[in-house]
Amino acid sequence: MSSRTLIVTAVLILGVIAAIFFGRSTLSPSAQSNEFKVVTTFTVIADMARNVAGDAATVESITRAGAEIHGYQPTPRDLVRASDADLILWNGMNLELWFEQFIGNVDEVPSATISEGIETMSIAAGSYEGLPNPHAWMSLDNALVYIDNIQAAMSEHDPDNAETYAANAAAYKAEITAAIAPLREQIYAIPESERWLVTCEGAFSYLARDFGLKEAYLWPMNADQTGTPQQVRSVIDTVRENNVRAVFCESTVNTDPAEQVARETGATYGGVLYVDSLSLADGPVPTYLDLLRVTTETVVEGLAQ
Repeated sequence: MSSRTLIVTAVLILGVIAAIFFGRSTLSPSAQSNEFKVVTTFTVIADMARNVAGDAATVESITRAGAEIHGYQPTPRDLVRASDADLILWNGMNLELWFEQFIGNVDEVPSATISEGIETMSIAAGSYEGLPNPHAWMSLDNALVYIDNIQAAMSEHDPDNAETYAANAAAYKAEITAAIAPLREQIYAIPESERWLVTCEGAFSYLARDFGLKEAYLWPMNADQTGTPQQVRSVIDTVRENNVRAVFCESTVNTDPAEQVARETGATYGGVLYVDSLSLADGPVPTYLDLLRVTTETVVEGLAQ
């Protein structure tokens, strides 16, 4: 067993002790009520679940706003919250590398993988080559499947509120569908030869596919090697060969490699894109719809320079 695994296991054991010792007295008032409680692995899923839940359930995210979710290390407090949940929602497809060990410590709580049934894209390089790209919520069609899966899981485990969840899910899906159309039009207004999306992580493949963007990235997954000289050189060559106007980086990683590409090629550093995490309520992307809007508009503004 590796030292990292031993550390994580020890943390989770401490979490179990904390849960037993403190019991429900450590939990929030909402957690101590009879209200149906959903816990998710990260903030994007949490926002989707809140829209489905409405006032019928409470929803919490294990990871905080702005957290890097691939290699997250759960805390004892995370285990306490998950142990008190009625349902845990997670993405799957190797996104939450920590989750399978985590869920083993709260296996009495039902869980649902909300990416089931989506149309996946494969990772093109790195140690995860050939496996599904886990960032599937960046596609409208996949997001609608996510919402259906969230609704189904919540309805199964809280049947008294099934009608509420169904109505909320339908309204939320209509809202997302309506929001996507103008964003797609903004992308299509860019000349086709200039529609390049160059990023740090290959987390935007679904968005690039749906919006007709050609894609390049420094590394395929944050869980893999990031920002190596070979990766930077390859993207520099791509940017130069195709006269790419701007490069971007997502909010949860070091932007230095992307900024280096911009400096060495004369491209604009177009700024931060959002994919793995929402912001706090007073930040730029407090909701999933804000994430889609701000990310798309940032790309459009960068490519227009």
